[in-house]
Amino acid sequence: MHLVTVSIDSITLGQPLPFSLRDSEGTLLAQKGYVINSRSELEDIMGKGFSLYIDIHDSESHHRAYVSKLHNLVIEDKPLGHIASTKISKNHLDANRGDLLDGQPDWLDLQVQVNALLRDTSSPNFQQRLDRLQSQLRQLAQRNPNGTLFALFHLSASELRLYSATHAMLVSVMCSLAAREVLNWPAELELTLCRAALTMNIGMTDLQDRLAMQIAAPTPEQRKQIDLHAPRSVQLLTQMGVTDPIWLEAVRNHHNVPPGPLAGMSEGLRIARLIQRADMFAARLAPRASRVPTSPAAAMQASYFDENRQVDEAGAALIKAVGIYSPGSFVRLTTNEVAIVIQRGINTTTPKVAVLINRDGVPTGEPIVRDTALRDYRIVASVPHRDVKVQINLQRLLPLTAAGGSDRLW
Repeated sequence: MHLVTVSIDSITLGQPLPFSLRDSEGTLLAQKGYVINSRSELEDIMGKGFSLYIDIHDSESHHRAYVSKLHNLVIEDKPLGHIASTKISKNHLDANRGDLLDGQPDWLDLQVQVNALLRDTSSPNFQQRLDRLQSQLRQLAQRNPNGTLFALFHLSASELRLYSATHAMLVSVMCSLAAREVLNWPAELELTLCRAALTMNIGMTDLQDRLAMQIAAPTPEQRKQIDLHAPRSVQLLTQMGVTDPIWLEAVRNHHNVPPGPLAGMSEGLRIARLIQRADMFAARLAPRASRVPTSPAAAMQASYFDENRQVDEAGAALIKAVGIYSPGSFVRLTTNEVAIVIQRGINTTTPKVAVLINRDGVPTGEPIVRDTALRDYRIVASVPHRDVKVQINLQRLLPLTAAGGSDRLW
């Protein structure tokens, strides 16, 4: 067991702990999932110790909880001094940023940056920040498309608090891959597409995050905001200096594009149609406090067919780019093993996977790579994310997504 210290201020009261708390000797003080309701209760748990510790294997969960804490303080409009005083230990930051030191992307940090961008609608340098983040996403998707999809699908399924930012990134990457690898759109149009995908819901970022956590159905006022979010997004983008008519047309119509061949549409509507289908697919996969997600296969089928039950050109392009079993989704093999998809395959139904649970239902400890194009390891079913009880270590699995990721046939 490798222990690292955590700040008492990084622990959110009144919510289940996303990690187990320990003392300096590793003795368990509070189990993962335990709810600490007050500061005095937390101090009682600490006893006479001066610090709290967690196992380094829980470091991703702690970093996520810390980011959530800062996010909530901003929403609550706390004074900047109070937010700045909410600290995380240096040792822990170093542990969590090991992926950066190893040359791996820091997906949690990227989540936070996109969340801040979509919420700061008065920023004078909005377009520069957006282009910088979009450039990062594009480079990641070009360097390792499987790993990028894997990380974003995993975060979309496991993190509700920053849902709007994660959803925007996932839709942007899915659309980018479809435009570049399948539809052969020019680079400039792909760039406009990605900008529109990242900003399609900027008019309801806060509401979208709240709805992801809300058990009750949307109120009439919330429904009104949902219905008006597209023109509201265009209004905000215009106020921040966006003048590109194609970008604005795509955002304005990303829920209202009729079916039909893409060639018969304007560039803005073509972009809007691709975003609409990716938006639908990603939203169906993401859990909500009020419902469970749809299976990847069912979500893909809903995107593949249009409103007239005909094959949708944009939806079909997305499936060819991402796969029916996308990286980051869980599947069951003919061997009765449960695996997570790590690489897109030679066609949409035969990805490479990493087995995490053996045929007896026992975690494997080390992932076992299988090629589902082989008869002995065919996929027989999707497995809902909620049904897999193995904790996913993103940094441990991401290296498996890199090899051979660009060898695609359809």
